[in-house]
This record gives sequence, structure tokens and C-alpha cells, in this order.
Amino acid sequence: MKVVVIGTGYVGLVSGTCFAEIGHEVTCIDIDEKKIAKLELGESPIYEPGLSDLLKRNISSSRLKFSLSYDSVKEADVVFLAVGTPPGENGQADLKYLYAAADSVAENIVDGGIIVIKSTVPVGTSTLLKEHISKNTNKKFYLVNNPEFLKEGSAVEDFMRPDRVVIGHKEKESAEAMEELYAPLVRQGNPIFLMSNLSAEMTKYAANCFLATKISFINEIAQLCDLVGADINEVRKGISSDVRIGKHFFYPGPGYGGSCFPKDVQALVHTAKSLGTDLKIVQATEEVNNKQKTYMYNKVSKHFGGDLNGKTFAFWGVAFKANTDDVREAPAIYMSKALIQAGAKIKFYDPEASQNFLELMTEYPVAEGKLEAVEDMYECLNDCDGLITMTEWREFQAPDLKRVKEKLKTPVIFDGRNLYSTEKVLSEGFDYYAIGKFVPKS
Repeated sequence: MKVVVIGTGYVGLVSGTCFAEIGHEVTCIDIDEKKIAKLELGESPIYEPGLSDLLKRNISSSRLKFSLSYDSVKEADVVFLAVGTPPGENGQADLKYLYAAADSVAENIVDGGIIVIKSTVPVGTSTLLKEHISKNTNKKFYLVNNPEFLKEGSAVEDFMRPDRVVIGHKEKESAEAMEELYAPLVRQGNPIFLMSNLSAEMTKYAANCFLATKISFINEIAQLCDLVGADINEVRKGISSDVRIGKHFFYPGPGYGGSCFPKDVQALVHTAKSLGTDLKIVQATEEVNNKQKTYMYNKVSKHFGGDLNGKTFAFWGVAFKANTDDVREAPAIYMSKALIQAGAKIKFYDPEASQNFLELMTEYPVAEGKLEAVEDMYECLNDCDGLITMTEWREFQAPDLKRVKEKLKTPVIFDGRNLYSTEKVLSEGFDYYAIGKFVPKS
């Protein structure tokens, strides 16, 4: 099939590249000239494991193309709208990019073409968008919702081997076409769920908000473990072995971040409020997460007697999670600001996200001159008063603790990801703090 994808962010670029990989003819469109020029050379603007190789291979085979023009829509069987829907005022999803893309598609759509909303949009958007597009074209078209369930850091794998594919539709013809499009990805029995457009929109928000709730729940239990002396690692194993609960998204840490969970939680809360109701559990999820982002800061401050002025701390990792260079809503932002406002400086190392973090932090004047990116995880420790782990990159999980101790001015580790064995760290002579882990008092 001939496929067009509007938007080359995480969702659009991964989707377009993977559709090309399974044999479809794909054109990805974006308004960013520099990004398109980079993509045409086979250079990915984002870090995602496996994506770069697929990108180059499918450009070479001519199955994957990039463009600033919407001309390819004139021959497309299916057009995906995969533009950003960032949070606006009061957490409401901002749909201006979606409507702008839809207008351009409407001018070029073929008769009988299928327009697919891949972006995460509030429930009811499909109805409004279909009415809007109808005012801008006389062509017959179908509007489908096909929410994505990709995890940054494993997006290619998630796309090629989906747990499920959700198709929101009204007409039989569009559903059959979407089933044909996805057929190569579900040959091993992965389900395709056909449902209404409204149900598909709700499914996406409900899934993300539930996963965010699991993270906030385990983080809140970890806080309680700190108070009562229980160990969250033992508690987590004890409850996650129950098949009704499961083990995924049940690791305590500095809170969730990224481009999806924060905005989707806010958007669903806003949708509920606009309809005169409150989603109390979802609201609590956000409140707990906001508190969790600087939970470790309190331990840092307490360890140094409340005086952090003139101290320097090493961050291992600034991306919101491992295997990505995405720093949007990363907990490292909030930890950095809290430490800097207390008079401290930050040195940090991240294998992929350092430049993105530096660029993002320019938005905060308080951080000017207080942040230093270092290109080696051990050199990052030089002249630092403590190590704070912020991202669970694999290279941080089995460090040379003797070398760490030699580098640090003060032998203390604040383990924001619970990466290390308590016994081993203590045996090496460190003071050790984690999230909800039992640490014997010396």
C-alpha cells in the first residue's frame, strides 16, 4: 500500500520506517526543513535502538522517502496524522498541529482515501475533525483512529511485535483496509481490536493513565517503606507475583516523565472536568508523581545537614528513561532545579541525552552556569560531593565502586533508580540512599 505519515517525531518516524520495513511504500512529511534534510541523508534526529539501521535500509530500497510537500497524499491509500498534541492551558491537549495537518491533507486526499489519527487526542476529536475535514474537501474519505502503544527505548520492537492493534472506525471498508495494512505484524496471533472511534480514543488515554497510576502507586508505597523500615524490592516481588497485579511498570524511582504520561494524565483530567466530573485516582497519580520528582532531594539535603551551598553533585543519566535521548519532563530537570536553588552545582553524564538536556535547561535562568556535561561516567565524579543516579542506563548498573569512591570527595550514593545492592555498596564504605529500600544504620 502507499502510505503517508504526517509528522516525524517518535511516533511518526518509527511508524513510517516500520511500515516501509514490512513492504509498504511510505512518504514521511514534516514542515521542519532541517529535519527532512537530515532524514534524507539517513540520519535519525532521535535516538531509538534499531531505528537508524531500518531507516538507512529502507531509504536505500526506495520504500521510504521524506518530503516537505503534501503531493504524495494525492496518491496515498492511507494517510497517518502523527503530529504532536502538546498540553495547552489547564492540561488540555493542543490540537492546532493536528488541524493544520488535516487541512493540508484535505486539499490533496484521493477519493476514498483513509485518514488515520495516530496522534493521542481527546475523546471526541474524531467526530469534530471529520466535520472539519468535510468542510475542506468534496472527496469521500474515511476517518480512523489508530492509537500507538510504543514505549520509547523499545519503540521499533513494540511496533514490529505489537501486543495488540486498536482500530477505531465507523465504516467496514476502512477497517478492512487497516487490517490489510497491519497483517504482516499480527501473523503470530496478536489481536486486532475493532471498535468505535470514541472507544479507541478512550483506550489510549485509559491505558497510559493506568500505567502512570502503577508507577505512582509503587512510588508511594516506597515512600511508606522508608518510614516503616520495609524494603520495597521485597514488597514489589511479593505483590507483582500475583497475576492480577503483574510485574510491569512496578519499579520505584524518581517518577515518570517523557512526552506521553504527563500530558495524557493531564488531558484526561481536563476532559473529565469539562464534562463536570473528577477523576480522583488519575488526579492523585499526577500529585504523587510531582512529589516523587524531588523525593531524593530531601534525602540529599538531610544528609548534608540542610546546607548544599557550594556542593557539586554528579548525575548519572538525565534522559527520562534508558535507551532514549528524550528529556521532556525528565525527573533530572526537577532535581537539578531543586539542588541549584539550594546553592549546588551539577555535573552530569548521559550516553545520549546530554545535548538535549543542556538545550532544555536554557529555559531555566537559575541553571545558567550551574550545569556541566561530561563525556565519561567516571570523570563526571571528579570533585563531586555525591553521586545521584537518575536514569537506569545499563552502563550504570555494575560500576567499579572502588573507582567511584576514589573519584568522589564524599563517599555517598543517592540511588534514584535502586540500581545497586545495598550490602555491596555499604561494604565498599559508602553512605547509601535509595527509594524505599531498607538500609541498615551504621
